[in-house]
Amino acid sequence: MSAEPKTELRAAFHQMKNGTKEDWQIIGSHHAELCNGVADRVLAHLRLLDGDYGGFAVDRLTHSLQTATLAMRDGRDEEYVVAALLHDIGDTLAPNNHPEVGAAILKPYVSPRVHWIVEHHGVFQGYYFWHHIGMDRNARDQFAGHEWYDDCAEFCERYDQAAFEPNGEKLPLEEFEPVVRRVLHTRTGMVTD
Repeated sequence: MSAEPKTELRAAFHQMKNGTKEDWQIIGSHHAELCNGVADRVLAHLRLLDGDYGGFAVDRLTHSLQTATLAMRDGRDEEYVVAALLHDIGDTLAPNNHPEVGAAILKPYVSPRVHWIVEHHGVFQGYYFWHHIGMDRNARDQFAGHEWYDDCAEFCERYDQAAFEPNGEKLPLEEFEPVVRRVLHTRTGMVTD
């Protein structure tokens, strides 16, 4: 005998133009639940990076943990540490534009400066290797003069490019969970654009 399916309230419309206030109240309550689970889903996705080396000396989870550990040990604030942890979370989902994925996840929860660092770290990280693959290592210079140029260059120099040590210090993901939960706290406002 199978269990009865969970009954949940659902909007009655089949086209948004026919929605009612009551429909949107129902959707809004579900949206709040969805927002409450962001940290859990982010942590679960980080765990998927375990064992995925992509040719590097360490797997993607280790790189993320080392990057965040370096930032934490350097006294960075919690949103910066979480950004360091999540900066490459999009590697496996969007290998050609992973910085935008991490930045999009973080945008509602961090300062514009930290968001900008994550969104642009890919081109700044290119300084360390693009010349080896026929690309312009100085492509980051297109952002010269931007108020956060030095911040992004520093993130890559001190944390991102330095976090591929097989025997390097890395705190376990469990150590970062409370910080992730504090930074990715509930935002229930519905996006309208």
